[in-house]
Amino acid sequence: MPIELLYIWIFMLVAAGFVMLIFMVERFLSPSVQSDIKSDPYECGVPIIGQPWVKTSIRYYIFALLFLIFDIETVFMFPWAVAFNQLGLLGLVEMLIFIMILLLGLLYPWKKGVLRWV
Repeated sequence: MPIELLYIWIFMLVAAGFVMLIFMVERFLSPSVQSDIKSDPYECGVPIIGQPWVKTSIRYYIFALLFLIFDIETVFMFPWAVAFNQLGLLGLVEMLIFIMILLLGLLYPWKKGVLRWV
């Protein structure tokens, strides 16, 4: 067995031992007495009135996913804009295709009515 593999195994064993050590220390140092007050949900100092589980519309999650998609689009477009002169016409055509695919992806939820806040 090459010496490099031995170093990798030693590193993995030390890392696993460190994780186990952290779990054992946490087990010994954490308080173990449970009470109703400790298990009660708490948010901003306001006592909960009613059920703590609130049903949320799927529309919010889809809207958030669309935001992420177009946020990632800007991450791809910024380096393209910086290197625009070196990429030439082929880079422009590729970015137009990329934008068209994303616009088609926006058109689908728009037609489904996901973007309406009614």
